[in-house]
Amino acid sequence: MQLLNAQTLARLSGVKLRARAVMEGVLSGLHKSPHQGQSVEFSEHKEYAPGDELRHLDWKAFGKFDKFYIKRFEHETNLRAVMLIDASASMGYSSGGLSKLEVAKVLAGTLAYLLVRQQDAAGLAVTHGSSCSDLPPRSAAGHLTTLLETLEGLSPQGTTDLAAAADHLAEKVTRRSLLCVFSDLFDDRPDGLRRLLQLRARKNDLAVFHLVDPSELSFPFDDPTLFLSMEDERRLEVNPREIKQSYLEELGAFLAESRKACAEADVDYELVRTDEPLDSVLLRFLARRQGRRR
Repeated sequence: MQLLNAQTLARLSGVKLRARAVMEGVLSGLHKSPHQGQSVEFSEHKEYAPGDELRHLDWKAFGKFDKFYIKRFEHETNLRAVMLIDASASMGYSSGGLSKLEVAKVLAGTLAYLLVRQQDAAGLAVTHGSSCSDLPPRSAAGHLTTLLETLEGLSPQGTTDLAAAADHLAEKVTRRSLLCVFSDLFDDRPDGLRRLLQLRARKNDLAVFHLVDPSELSFPFDDPTLFLSMEDERRLEVNPREIKQSYLEELGAFLAESRKACAEADVDYELVRTDEPLDSVLLRFLARRQGRRR
């Protein structure tokens, strides 16, 4: 399988085309995996009683124990999922290839494709500043088209406000759902991520895709540089060599705290570099979730 890196995806036009390309890579990877997911999972045996479904008789168990046993299955209800996209201005940053927002749109679009393909419902919530908008989860193919077109039209603007996004989802998501968050988590409010993680306590399944640009991880600047804030008017001119070590330490602490907060809340956490193959990101995510269910 040829993995799709950011440079390859950047040459494709539009969220729909990029998401379909990543989905094909994910499906190819799942096809090769021995741990493919199923919508109906075997749970346990029970001794046959009159009225039980004969088609569920386990003939191997009969041959071994000389008794009739019925296979019980755990029927999963259709999954409802909401993709929360942080469309704040900082998500527009890119040092080459796709921006953080573009990566978020492709990942969310791909997951929506996969969900609707297996007849589950996918929805979308978008946040920038204190403004939030949403498309309720549905499983229809026409709804998927609307969702992808909405993703296509997103542009980065405003500030990051995870607390406002949490309040919006708490109000709109009234049934137990899978909530996938796509954000760089650059929120000035110290309680932003914590407020978002509290949605897990409402019986929702929560996954955080923490998006970072490779230059944010390595800080590859040498000459005196003027840094401009993407979400307000702040400007800072510095010698990067003098602050690089302290910056990397602060960033490392920020990433560690984010991962720890998610782990303590029993929330899936994926650190996503915007230059890595996105199909491998989703395969890693799906494999871990499958492993938790086994």
